[in-house]
Amino acid sequence: MIIVRITMNVLPEKQLEVTQTLLSMIESTGKEAGCLSYAVFCDIEDKNRFSLLEEWETREDLDHHIRSHRFGVLLGSKTLLCEPLKIQINTVSQSEGMEAIHAARDKRSYFVAAGSEAF
Repeated sequence: MIIVRITMNVLPEKQLEVTQTLLSMIESTGKEAGCLSYAVFCDIEDKNRFSLLEEWETREDLDHHIRSHRFGVLLGSKTLLCEPLKIQINTVSQSEGMEAIHAARDKRSYFVAAGSEAF
């Protein structure tokens, strides 16, 4: 799985324009081959800072998306930003869910019950 995080710091006077652009991309990008999820988040402390979080099945799927017109529109938004886009692409080789939380909490419960402060 490939996880992409894109951070955008938008010029305050362009916030509405960027918001509309990002919202228009959600549904269509989410339907692209290999897209597991595509979400846009607005920072609760700074309404001009957005994060896009994308999950892709393979690097080939992501590369196809990067070559798309939609991604070109995103790159073209640079004139609406205070600073360049920050893009992080992470390859995930293993993924865990709630079972990892339960396992970690059960271990801690064991150590607490045994009187140990060690984790």
